[in-house]
Amino acid sequence: MTLSELIEPVQAEILINSPDFSQRRVNCVVASDLMSDVLVAAHDDFLLVTSLASDQMIRTADLVGAAAVLVVNGKRLPDSAMQMAGKLGITLLRTSLPKYEACVAIGHAAKEQP
Repeated sequence: MTLSELIEPVQAEILINSPDFSQRRVNCVVASDLMSDVLVAAHDDFLLVTSLASDQMIRTADLVGAAAVLVVNGKRLPDSAMQMAGKLGITLLRTSLPKYEACVAIGHAAKEQP
């Protein structure tokens, strides 16, 4: 599934769009607010789903090579986090859905993929 295919199922707003947005694939989802847990996730091209709205989640996503970050619960992000995501080329999405519902929507959308 590509990042662009995730937008509709989770009703996401694109805050920062990376250059490879439409082609970037997501192979799995890591849903956590504890960035120490994300640091030990051994997955490639994953979507980080979190309610943490800080610079720390952008730094962590960059460090582990996440495909993108989806911030749930409609949380507002500080300008510094958005600027950092843009500078690092990390796609940053936001949804008003709670974390669980966002993950379920992604799972249903992934099952519908050929």
